[in-house]
Amino acid sequence: MLANAELAQDFTILNQQYRKLTNALLDAVGMPGMPFAVDVTEQGNFRGFDGNQFYVVDSGAITARYQGKAVYTLEEGDILLPDIAGTADREIAVFYGSEAGAGLRVYPALEFMQRVFSDPEAIKLWTRLLVTYCGLMLRITAANTLEDTPTTPGFEIYEPGDIIIRQGDRADFVFNMSSGVAEVLVDDITVGRIGEDEIFGAMAALTHADRSATVRAKTTCSVVKVPKEQFTELIKNNPATIHSLLIDMANSIVNLNEQLVGLRGSNE
Repeated sequence: MLANAELAQDFTILNQQYRKLTNALLDAVGMPGMPFAVDVTEQGNFRGFDGNQFYVVDSGAITARYQGKAVYTLEEGDILLPDIAGTADREIAVFYGSEAGAGLRVYPALEFMQRVFSDPEAIKLWTRLLVTYCGLMLRITAANTLEDTPTTPGFEIYEPGDIIIRQGDRADFVFNMSSGVAEVLVDDITVGRIGEDEIFGAMAALTHADRSATVRAKTTCSVVKVPKEQFTELIKNNPATIHSLLIDMANSIVNLNEQLVGLRGSNE
């Protein structure tokens, strides 16, 4: 779960616990979910989901909006519990959608809960999951009450050949490769590659320079986009992010050196 606010480390810990509890509960219930595809959703077309169903994000990401504002984003493995207020009154309902499309697994709520309450262990897991969910929502609410915050990191899918970053463009985002492989090109010459879990696009964002290279998806890529202002705050307060960034930059330099050596060898 991604929050539309900057939160403390305890949110991350709760989020990890929430994911583990969801997986454990699904295993305990043992009910196969039905696949359900969520198309790319325009901001004004977010809608409520059926209150008689539970949903688990299978791929992509689902954003929850309340009164037109993005509140949080559910990622792969997160459970979506429909808003009890329903969708009769748009002013008080929570609406869901996906900026890049998503896949869900659907579970009939009545049968799901019957299985939960027939198993003492599942009851414990369900109770812990709800308590953890309340803890997450409390922290999100508190963070949004204190101050307005920038947009939550966006999740996007790029197909092979799609341009993720274009050379010469303004650098407004830093990217993290959730899955997939992309190639780096300078003046249409391939100079490197980007793999899973690598941070890229940070140099231009941090130096306020235009993009020095193009990044093009080589395979289907799942990418998290973080506004550069949020990323700047993140590296100020999170040494682990700085360490990861330095490793990725070092790898980029190694890849570039290898490309240069290869070019020199081909010219000799």
